[in-house]
Amino acid sequence: MTLFPGPIDPPARLLMGPGPISAYPSVLRAMSAPLVGQYDPFMTATMAETQQLYRGVWGTANDATLLIDGTSRAGIEAALISLIRPGDRVLVPVFGRFGHLLAEIAERALAEVHTIETAWGQVFPVSVIEEAIVRVKPTLLALVQGDTSTTMNQPLDELGAVCAKHGVLFYTDATASLGGNAFEADEWGVDAATAGLQKCLGGPSGSAPITLSPSAVEVVRSRARIEAGIREDGDASASDFVRSNYFDLGMILDYWGPRRLNHHTEATSMLYAARECARVLLEEGRDAVIERHRVAGAAMLAGVQGLGLEVFGDLGHKMNNVVAVEIPVGVPGDAARAALLEDFGIEIGTSFGPLHGRVWRIGTMGYNAREDAVLTTLAALEAVLRRFGATVPAGGGTDAATDVYRAPRA
Repeated sequence: MTLFPGPIDPPARLLMGPGPISAYPSVLRAMSAPLVGQYDPFMTATMAETQQLYRGVWGTANDATLLIDGTSRAGIEAALISLIRPGDRVLVPVFGRFGHLLAEIAERALAEVHTIETAWGQVFPVSVIEEAIVRVKPTLLALVQGDTSTTMNQPLDELGAVCAKHGVLFYTDATASLGGNAFEADEWGVDAATAGLQKCLGGPSGSAPITLSPSAVEVVRSRARIEAGIREDGDASASDFVRSNYFDLGMILDYWGPRRLNHHTEATSMLYAARECARVLLEEGRDAVIERHRVAGAAMLAGVQGLGLEVFGDLGHKMNNVVAVEIPVGVPGDAARAALLEDFGIEIGTSFGPLHGRVWRIGTMGYNAREDAVLTTLAALEAVLRRFGATVPAGGGTDAATDVYRAPRA
């Protein structure tokens, strides 16, 4: 007799790592809403609503604000492969794993890639990036805002003006930072930015918000080529067309725009999720959500320090939503993480490259940027540390975190 598995039944988890995180309950409810056809009036109206909501999330008036169907990496690849012509010079400042990713994707787009690097745990002064722009003369600057591999938050607010001064397009990957840290696309002069839902926006991985300035759209439109099966008389067909069909932002813009030109079938349930992520954020208030992330991050930072743990990196440039904790000497990092998951249902993260096995990464993002999640995680972490022989102050983590939450705020 053939046996079939039962319905999906995941274990209860509190996801307190660097992402993904536990989604807002209303986002999960939105994903269960009925499907409609891709050109149903409800569907196209929902797409338009979602575009407007994300203009508020990004801090932009860009008409070209929409979603890429796929994980946050899909958004990165769509931006880079559509903005980079083969042979273009691209400058990538690298301060963690995801700077290396931008460089690799740019290389796959056949760019002439130039990188500058700083030590993990640090960020770049604006002057260093400008010097590299003057030396390299790139077409595009590609830079991560918040890199969860190091927990650093690269300041962006002066870079748009620097790029404009030197005639360089400015792209940033805000996957891990958008919604939990300040982001002002128009005020900062950002030409293109992408993100994902699974971090501070409080949703599942699988949809990538993107916004493009008029200058970025001009580049994309100059490379337009509509696929043959839907091409109409008069449609442009550039010789240096985007070499990916799925990630061709020109065709994706036409799908989301007034032409509603068929490109793919929109991922309806992910559209609902993305819409709800933005709606929840804007209903609470963008500044209020960022402040909630700041306080939760400060409480977690104080909590791990209250347990006597060392923290990695330049705390003056730490992201609001994740902290890298040095694993105490003598404590087996992976075994302790496994115990936290198996016994308490709490997930925290390890790290990559030079930090692998050296730090744990603990996130306070989206739905989990709240007091009870912070205190529960710290209490469980204290218990696990004691089990593995670490000497930690009783209640040191929860007491320090509670003090942050109880402190008066302006």
